[in-house]
Amino acid sequence: MIDRRSLLTAAAAAAAASSAVAADDPLPIVDSHFHLYDQTRPQGSPYPFQPNQPPFLPKHFRESAIPLGVVAGIEVECSPWVEDNLWVLQVIQDEPMIVGTVGNLDPLDPKFREYLERYHRNKLFLGIRYGNIWPGHDIVKAVERPDFIENMKAFAQTGLTFEVANPRLDLVAATLKLAEKVPDLRIVLGHLQALALPTDAATLKSYTDNLKELHARKAFVKVSGLHRPRNAQAFDAKDWKPVMDLIWDIFGEDWLVYSGRNKQAIEILQGYFLAKGRPAAEKYFWKNSLKAFRWVKRAPNQPQLA
Repeated sequence: MIDRRSLLTAAAAAAAASSAVAADDPLPIVDSHFHLYDQTRPQGSPYPFQPNQPPFLPKHFRESAIPLGVVAGIEVECSPWVEDNLWVLQVIQDEPMIVGTVGNLDPLDPKFREYLERYHRNKLFLGIRYGNIWPGHDIVKAVERPDFIENMKAFAQTGLTFEVANPRLDLVAATLKLAEKVPDLRIVLGHLQALALPTDAATLKSYTDNLKELHARKAFVKVSGLHRPRNAQAFDAKDWKPVMDLIWDIFGEDWLVYSGRNKQAIEILQGYFLAKGRPAAEKYFWKNSLKAFRWVKRAPNQPQLA
């Protein structure tokens, strides 16, 4: 049950966002996290995990994004098949609204460097995502392996971005170990706001200390919408605001990156960030994605840094 105070808070944030944006030019939005897939292909698709789902292709992204003010998107891997890196690059090459992809290459694969050399030449290949999603992918264990670290050092030299998939508390700790061992690696923590804050004081302190250390090492944070407990029917300020405030207090305006295409979440987040000033909102909704992923403008309506 959503209480009245939370609804009023969300409504006020949305109203503030609407009035502030109306007073100035609309905020360009870059959605830095969406998936492309097509289960109707002859080879099928490992994602979505449910069968018989309709395809989601560049035209579907465009149709869902434009009405929300999204001017660019970054596709993120949703397949462990190395061949799907090429499939994504092929389907986005003629869609200028999509400025790149964060692909899937397993740093523990003996052919990792061969694949890395092949794919990083394409300007639309912006990096890789790794964490705990696919069988055999476990950054908590991988970060202790010398071959993983050596391959990540080679990866860092390409200038591509390393995104950590769905970080839990142990993945955040493992990512800090990785940052310590490979200091030149540009890191993005994905979906950080999805984590509920630990209720145990010692665990919360350890978690925040790790985040502060990652911030000191210039890690970016992908805030993919708002925190919403499982089965909740709407965004509730008592759930999302403490998480957002913690992330903001640690990382500040220069390291937070937006993703998502939920109208209600966009309106609430516009209110939240515009309350901190339009420069902070611009950084969150598009400017920081340029620093985090180094994408290149492909369409006239996409913004760029001066």
